[in-house]
This record gives sequence, C-alpha cells and structure tokens, in this order.
Amino acid sequence: MKTKKFMVGFTVFAFSALVLGACSPDNNGESGASSSAAASSEVVESSTATSSSAATETTEAASGIVLQDGTYNLEEKNYNNGYRVVFSIEVKDGKIVASNYDNVNEAGKSKVEDADYNKNMKDKAGISPEEYIPKLNEELVAAQSADGVDVVTGATHSSHSFQNYAQQLIQAAQAGEKATIEIDNGAELKDGTYTLEEKNYSNDYRVVFSIDVKDGKIVESKYDNVNEVGESKVANKEYNEMMKSKAGVSPEEFIPKFNEALVAQMANEDGTPGDIEVVSGATHSHHTFVLYAEQLINAAEKGDTATIEIDNFVEK
Repeated sequence: MKTKKFMVGFTVFAFSALVLGACSPDNNGESGASSSAAASSEVVESSTATSSSAATETTEAASGIVLQDGTYNLEEKNYNNGYRVVFSIEVKDGKIVASNYDNVNEAGKSKVEDADYNKNMKDKAGISPEEYIPKLNEELVAAQSADGVDVVTGATHSSHSFQNYAQQLIQAAQAGEKATIEIDNGAELKDGTYTLEEKNYSNDYRVVFSIDVKDGKIVESKYDNVNEVGESKVANKEYNEMMKSKAGVSPEEFIPKFNEALVAQMANEDGTPGDIEVVSGATHSHHTFVLYAEQLINAAEKGDTATIEIDNFVEK
C-alpha cells in the first residue's frame, strides 16, 4: 500500500458528462496478472521529490470528499463473454457501508455461481470470480476509496474495471446523484479531442491530460503534470534530478513513456490502459495515468468532449 494514498473524487462540469471505464473485465482470460505483480513490487514514486523543499509536502489540496447517504448504482450496457457488470454502493453517515459489485448473465445469474466459468478461469489464471469478486467488494468498504483497492493477481482487467467503476459511484455519492449510471462498454471511439484536468495542486503540480481520436483510434496522448504557471514537470530540472536519485526514474522519462504506450496499446484490438507496463519507480503516477486514460476512453466512446474536472486530493 502506498505511504500516501491518492484518492480521486470527480466533479464534472455537467453530471451527464461522467466518464466511465472502458476496460472490460475478463478479456483475454484475465491474462494481465504480470502488471499486478509489477505494481506491488515496484518502488512507489517518491512523494518527496519536490522542486523546492520538504515543506511542499504540506501543500493543501481539497479538504475531503463528502459522500451523501443513499444507494448508488452502475450497470454495463453490453455483455462480454456472456456477462456484464452490475455494481452498487451503499453510503451511510458519509461512509461506504456496502459494495455490491458483480457480473451477471442475461438471466441475471452471477458469475460467482457459474461452476464451469470459475473452474476454467481458476485453471488458466489461478483465481476465480468466486474468489476475487468478494475480495474487491470487501476492500472497497475497508479502504473507502477506489485507489485503496489492490489489483488482484490473475484478475487484473476486472480489478481495473472495478476501481474505475467504484470511482464513478463515489462521484455519484458526492453529488447525491442516484440515477443509475449506464456504461456503454466496448463502443467505438468517436473522433475528437477529449480533455481531463485535475482541480488541485499536489506538490505544486496537477495533471492535465487529453487524447486525440481520429478514425476511431487514439492518435495522440498528451498526459502531463503542470504547475500554476502551466510549466511541465518534465521541464523542471531540479525535480527530475531529485526524483531520479530517489526513485530511479524521472518525469522526463516516464511521462513520454506513458503517452507512447497508450497510443500503442489502444492500437491493439483488445488493448486497454491497464495492460500498459508499469514504469519502475513511478507506480503512483502509472496508476493515476491508467485511471484517467480509462475515463477519457469512455468519453470518446460517448463522443462527449466536455472537459472533465477531477476534484483530487492527497490524504496522508
């Protein structure tokens, strides 16, 4: 678990512009387990690699995410391998008290109850839905944030999907919006430019991120971290040197890698951001990049070019 937990709440200019993950669970038999192993073993990106001094660790961001009591629901529109996600959270006294994530078939039967599916996946990936689905639900309640849920080895795609959808439900709870969120998973990307921005600065920087889609493909990814005057972290020599010495990698190295990897990964027929290889020493930034990339992809599935504003904050 990270020494500093990055929790993401979402404030969108129009709630109808909520962006939801395009990562479909169980693609390729949940074969992305190597990403999970890497993420758990990599050195977490140093939070002390700042451009000035350790005093920047006290940089204020949002004071917190307030969840409104109620039940919040999300459903995938399309079936994948015979199943689609249905997911709800229950909030009481501002806390998530129940997480009900599941995969159901057209008859409404849970994947957990599918003996053949469970056996086949267990044989192939080393884990089954009857194991990882309860685990993911339990971890969300314990962590109270999507980012606090660990990726399950052997169920990487489902884990990323769960994290992304959990964040959307947290956003709904923030807004007190109880209308069911519908995910048009697997839809073709619509041409255009899709943009996302963090609202708050952490260690003097915030994420700005956009993707350009042409002929249904991502042709350019522009993920960056900028300061209050719009200067990229890539251009901050002192920051890069400090992080390189502490974590073994610097923004001028991993930021271009993230952008190149997203374009390459999404050129594949079954490509997902979650399959992008973790950069050693930049695990935290990689995790954030994947979550935001999934949201932008979903915006592109909808053809919704409204800027997404992320009400991010850092919790010690």
